[in-house]
Amino acid sequence: MQIITDLHLHSRFSRAVSPQMTIEGISGWAEKKGIGLVATGDWTHPMWMREIAEKLEVDGSGLLHIRSTAHARTPQFLLSTEISCIYSQGGKTRRVHTLVWVPTINSAQKICRELTKSGCNLLSDGRPIIGLSLIQLAELIFSAEPQALIVPAHIWTPWFSVYGKMGGFESLDEAFGPYAKQIYAVETGLSSSPDMNWRIKELDSRSIVSFSDAHSGAKLGREVTVFDMPDLTYKNIAEALLQNTQNTQTVRKSDSQKIRQSESTIPRLSESSECSEPCISYTIEFYPEEGKYHYTGHRDCNVRLTPDETVSKGTTCPACGKPLTQGVMQRVEEIASRSDKELRVKGYMSNSLRMFKTEDQPYRPPFIMLVPLQEIIAEAIGSAVTSKKTQSHYEILTSALGGEYNVLLHADLKEITRTSTVEIADGIRKVRKGDIVIDPGYDGVFGVVKIWKSENEKSLVDKTKEQLGLF
Repeated sequence: MQIITDLHLHSRFSRAVSPQMTIEGISGWAEKKGIGLVATGDWTHPMWMREIAEKLEVDGSGLLHIRSTAHARTPQFLLSTEISCIYSQGGKTRRVHTLVWVPTINSAQKICRELTKSGCNLLSDGRPIIGLSLIQLAELIFSAEPQALIVPAHIWTPWFSVYGKMGGFESLDEAFGPYAKQIYAVETGLSSSPDMNWRIKELDSRSIVSFSDAHSGAKLGREVTVFDMPDLTYKNIAEALLQNTQNTQTVRKSDSQKIRQSESTIPRLSESSECSEPCISYTIEFYPEEGKYHYTGHRDCNVRLTPDETVSKGTTCPACGKPLTQGVMQRVEEIASRSDKELRVKGYMSNSLRMFKTEDQPYRPPFIMLVPLQEIIAEAIGSAVTSKKTQSHYEILTSALGGEYNVLLHADLKEITRTSTVEIADGIRKVRKGDIVIDPGYDGVFGVVKIWKSENEKSLVDKTKEQLGLF
């Protein structure tokens, strides 16, 4: 079966997170989005762990479900937390965020006890800041729980990531030392897409996963990874990551078959899978240009530079003379071992959706670029994302058509029109085709997506077909 997963988010016990990020709140939003497996987030925080233990239970699969809905198939939970390591190594201050996944509440509690013994203050925040190095953290985690999975988070973010210019490393080997071989996957983050990560040679043997890092329910699922497996278990999630860590020189027969299938159609999530081994089917991505660290720049002076402009103009703000915050694109260019041309990224249409693959690494799962449904609705009807009008359309669409991802990926445009408006259906059509315009983000400023290039283009839509009784 195929399962949409979002395995990086935060509870209300993390800074700058909505108080609605409770177990029930996360579960409700996951169901509304169409996400079948979602992170608990923040299990290092004692008060949140208490709620996890009270409200969730393990069913023998290494995953959890809400006690009151033991027989419900979705959504299920995976014990996931994010840890911020700030320490000195090689004469430089390192700041790296890392995801840690474990199969049982007991193993999570054991790791928490060991972290506390090491002097870590786990009560300070849902995403604790600790002074251990990545090598020390990996040793502690794998000693306490050999089945744990460590996934470097949003690996290109300038300030807090394993490759970040301000506090990161040049390689996973430098960061994790002898434990680098046990890093099976990395998370793209909102400011990078899989093809940007495919340019890094040491990631050839790692899976590329994408998740939301959501701080509120509405942001849940803005990036997801779609797994394909016979049964949904923690073990199969781990094996799926390993399936995508083979060397670029070896493409197995089963991979060639999956490539042919992915170029012809995207299986609907409700259909049975022909996959004999757990694998990543594809990822769904935020447009990286929309991420807040895509380009190099300085927001105080409204300075934004492309990688080519950064090479020619330098890394100092021309307006005030302060250092520019290096963007993800520039950082990728700095340490990449192959060019975009060498990747031979191919875009193709599948079920009216534009997907992307690389011919240089044909075993890699493809990816799709989408815009969140609420953003599409807001622009289509000329209202704010948070407005009651936008939310009303969103609730009606997701309730009637099987969740946000079914609306974005599979729902018939005529049915979307009957359920909402012609404008919304046209916006979804354009997003599926990739027919949009983006003003790239930089230095903490999110990029802006425009689905309609001009008001003249949008005015061609017949507005009279909006359902008058909707509100």
